[in-house]
Amino acid sequence: MSIDVNPELEQDVSQLWSLLFTIVLDGEKRMAAYMGAHQLTPPQFYVLKTLMERGGRCPIGEIARQHHLTNATMTGLVKRLEALGLVMREQSATDRRSVEVSLTASGEARFLAVQIDLMEQVRMIFSLVSASERQDLIRYLARYVEMIGAQFPLTNVQS
Repeated sequence: MSIDVNPELEQDVSQLWSLLFTIVLDGEKRMAAYMGAHQLTPPQFYVLKTLMERGGRCPIGEIARQHHLTNATMTGLVKRLEALGLVMREQSATDRRSVEVSLTASGEARFLAVQIDLMEQVRMIFSLVSASERQDLIRYLARYVEMIGAQFPLTNVQS
């Protein structure tokens, strides 16, 4: 059985992979710098983000599962956030074995400050291109995300 190799497809695949890798690495570095300027590590920021998305309160075990971390690792992360005054830990009223993490006003403010800085950078980047180029970029990225999600759901990825 022979496999037909399409050189144009192979070149496009290689170019896309290279671009995606560059974009992801650049994004991670830039985000880490913005978070660092606000005295947060990326994992700490993502915990605050999770809490914001969950209405400011979430069981610690659920946060750990969402971030693919052990409960012990998440506990250490949350303790550091608590020491910074960004979250509070409390035993669950319904399950004494469970710990609820709550976002403090300082935690919400810190999250929003990082988010504002990140969005300002995106705004500055988008201001460098025309409205039609922005719409093209958004449309292409949305299509890519849609195709990847539909054709290759994360539930099929082996860790």
